[in-house]
Amino acid sequence: MELTRVAAPAANALDGIAAAAFGPSARAPQGKEGGDFASLVQQSLAHVNATQAQADSLGHQYQLDQNDVSLEDAMISLQKANISFQTTVQVRNKLVSAYNDVMNMQL
Repeated sequence: MELTRVAAPAANALDGIAAAAFGPSARAPQGKEGGDFASLVQQSLAHVNATQAQADSLGHQYQLDQNDVSLEDAMISLQKANISFQTTVQVRNKLVSAYNDVMNMQL
């Protein structure tokens, strides 16, 4: 019972962090029908790539002095892309660290 009360808020918190960093499609799988880890990672990387492409596009449009793009929009988009990328790098670092820990375990 104690584990259930702790695990549910932790899973909800992780869902919120993943949604903020990688978009609303980055949710933890719920049971067997939720999807596999590889598809979740692929979706997350696609969202990060799309965020970076949008930021580059807005930055380029601002540099061309197009009236529909403000400096604030371009800078916010660039910061969102940066945060998404940095989050992806940190998740990768944690996964590599966990993999190394598992591989170094003695049986």
